[in-house]
This record gives sequence, C-alpha cells and structure tokens, in this order.
Amino acid sequence: MRERTVWQFSDDRGQVSTAERRPARVLAYVQAGATLWDHGIRPSAIFGSDHDDHAVPDAAKTGSLPSAGIRYVGAGSALDADTLLSGEPDLVVAVSYGGGHVYGLAPKTAEHLEENVPVVVIDVGQARSFTEVGERFARLAESLGAGTAPSGAQDLEAARDRLRARCAGPGRPRVLALSPAGQEQAHLARPRMWPELRVLAGLGVDLVEPAEGPGANWSTVGWAEARALRPAIVLADVRANATPLDGLRTSEEWAAIERTAGVVPWNPEPVCSPQAHTRFLTLVADAVESATGR
Repeated sequence: MRERTVWQFSDDRGQVSTAERRPARVLAYVQAGATLWDHGIRPSAIFGSDHDDHAVPDAAKTGSLPSAGIRYVGAGSALDADTLLSGEPDLVVAVSYGGGHVYGLAPKTAEHLEENVPVVVIDVGQARSFTEVGERFARLAESLGAGTAPSGAQDLEAARDRLRARCAGPGRPRVLALSPAGQEQAHLARPRMWPELRVLAGLGVDLVEPAEGPGANWSTVGWAEARALRPAIVLADVRANATPLDGLRTSEEWAAIERTAGVVPWNPEPVCSPQAHTRFLTLVADAVESATGR
C-alpha cells in the first residue's frame, strides 16, 4: 500500500502542525499573508488585529499582496472562530510577539481555531533578528510548495551596502522612529525593541533612543519633546491606527519637525521578505543621502 504523504511544520512555539496533505487554503494574519505572498504563496484569506478596520485591510501592512481574489475576513477581538473558519482554511498562519500568544485574536478564539485546523505561529518580536524571522517564513513557504523564485538576496545586499556606506564616518543624521498619536503627542519607538530598526542600527544608522521610562516598546511624549531631539530624519508610522500625517498640519511642533527633517514612511509590522526589506532600506538610504549630501 502506498504511504500517505503527511505535511508538517514546527512553529515558534515548538508545536508541530500536521496534515494529511499539503495545505492549500491558508488563512493568515495580514503581515504573515503579505510575507508569504512575497515568498510565493497566495493566501486564500487574511485577518487583522484590533488596530485594524473590520471592513478593509490596512494598506500599510499588505505590501504587494493583491487586493483581488484574497478575502479579508475582519479584524481583532470582534472576530469569532466561525467567521475565521467560514472559508474552510486548512491552515492558519499567525504571528506572536512572544510567549507563543497569537496576536490579533482573542485567546478563546485562537484556542477554538486550533481545535479545528492546524495553526502555525511565527514569532516576529524580539526573539529573533529580522533576517531570522524572514528565514522562518521562507521555510514555511517552502513547506507549502513555493516554487523557486528570485530570492532578492542580491538586491537586498546591495541596499544594505549602500546604506552602510551612507552612514559611515562623522556627521550621520539623527533618525527618530515614531508613531503619531494626535495633535499633542507621539509614541517614540525604542529601537532595540523592533527587529527592522535593529537592522538599521547594525548598518550604522544613528537612531535616537528615547529616555528611559514607562513603555516597553514606545515612549509617549509631547510633540515639543520630540522636536527637541533634533531629528534629521523621521521614520513615521503610516499604519491606519496612527494619526495620518496630513492630520497633523495644524500642529506647530510637527510642522517645525517637517520643515527640518526628511520623513520616511514606516510600517512597524513589516512584510518580512527580501523584496519589502530592500524597498525600506532604499527609502532610508535616500533620506540619509538627502540629509548629508553624500
């Protein structure tokens, strides 16, 4: 008798998901779905978190994911397992920021999902470097049958080299990563807590470190305090849950920052693929070049 082929994958919780055949209908958290797409796997549906709109996915997070043919089932704690399972997925790909907790879903919903379908969780927090997170997604995509596609490794290495060269020597521009939080305040990112920002630091980017205080990932300050840090470049969170930059036009402090600093769009939930990472590094290198003239 011919043996049945069994698919399996060990996720970042150490849990092994198995199936009697290779999964073909993948439901994924939007960040995971966009990353899998870049690695050659088309998800059948995606879902968001409590930060996201329930009707449409956040364009800042979807990367190159096509809008047609991929169902968006909703977002966050408003989702129930029946809605998530309505498209009959044979695999769910979720992300975690540590502790194995499924990000974006209520714990009971995630538990119910696992009773009905294999769930793979990839840790996108501090446990691994950005490169290692990307490699985990690449291995998952390979297990799901991704064909051999251009890796983008050569372009990525060129983007790294360019940024490293722009940040070499004295006179590096100060770079501040933040998430606008209304007319009065901003959340300043603590660079060591964000894998993609740690990449920038490793390439020589002079990232501003907020003062110690409350907030593990962010330091919430007034715009005047953010301005006092004298950034030459601002990496501005452009996710839907952040205040749109156009909505800050009446803030005198933001206007003063914008007059003296280059602004680069930043997604703190990045697509973890070489292609997307190359685009981000290129934007940062362009901004550094503009700020330094070299």
